[in-house]
Amino acid sequence: MSQVTNTTQEGIYFILTGIPGFEASHIWISIPVCCLYTISIMGNTTILTVIRTEPSLHQPMYLFLSMLALTDLGLTLTTLPTVMQLLWFKVRRISSEACFAQFFFLHGFSFMESSVLLAMSVDRYVAICCPLHYASILTNEVIGRIGLAIICRCVLAVLPSLFLLKRLPFCHSHLLCHSYCLHQDMIRLVCADIRLNSWYGFALALLIIIMDPLLIVISYTLILKNILGTATWAERLCVLNNCLSHILAVLVLYIPMVGVSMTHRFAKHASPLVHVIMANIYLLAPPVMNPIIYSVKNKQIQRGMLNFLSLKNMHSR
Repeated sequence: MSQVTNTTQEGIYFILTGIPGFEASHIWISIPVCCLYTISIMGNTTILTVIRTEPSLHQPMYLFLSMLALTDLGLTLTTLPTVMQLLWFKVRRISSEACFAQFFFLHGFSFMESSVLLAMSVDRYVAICCPLHYASILTNEVIGRIGLAIICRCVLAVLPSLFLLKRLPFCHSHLLCHSYCLHQDMIRLVCADIRLNSWYGFALALLIIIMDPLLIVISYTLILKNILGTATWAERLCVLNNCLSHILAVLVLYIPMVGVSMTHRFAKHASPLVHVIMANIYLLAPPVMNPIIYSVKNKQIQRGMLNFLSLKNMHSR
């Protein structure tokens, strides 16, 4: 009877896993995890508010930064419910529909982050290599189209993998290795031919994990070629300092992303704790670190925050 039930999608549920070996300490682990989620939500909300309220930040670079903050906020809110209800209330069961919905938004926002960082590298290239045409090339209309293209790209990338997975029977254990629904985790539970899923996943990895960083590297290669040929050392350092925030954001995303992919593909027999730690770093590092990076390294964001706080204090009086 269980075999028949497991081969249909109706009534299927999955069991989430917290921190393996530390189940008794979940309530204590929830404190730093909750702090990280709070930092992410407050930081990205602050970035969005400052950019919206500060007229001097209504520029292409900061419009792309607001896209990044929205993406980070979406990624945070996608995993927060299942993670915190597991750590606080030990609720491990999740319905298949809720799991597939989380799967869609989790991977969609993750791919969207990569796409936004790629768009930001193009923005840096145009600003540094074509400064006289910057405002005419990256108009608000063009930026809006880029944002729409990013959304379409991510939806069209994730939907096929979602439908390919939904059509398959889950007749193994329904125990997931994480406290959220990852494709790499869910595909293990399938008892059918998954070659098509694997090939699509491989193509997607080439598209997102390899092509996006490669294009970012190409854009920075062109930037370096431009400034090394014309600028003085002081100008070169100024340009590199302006790009540093974006470079750090790229590293914060892609190093954990590559780490998770390599761990799932080549370290399947590693300790479950390794997989959990890698996945949590991958999903929490960018939303937590990006607001900190841009708040610390970008003087215009700092000034915008100070102006916002001073206005808020004036209104409160």
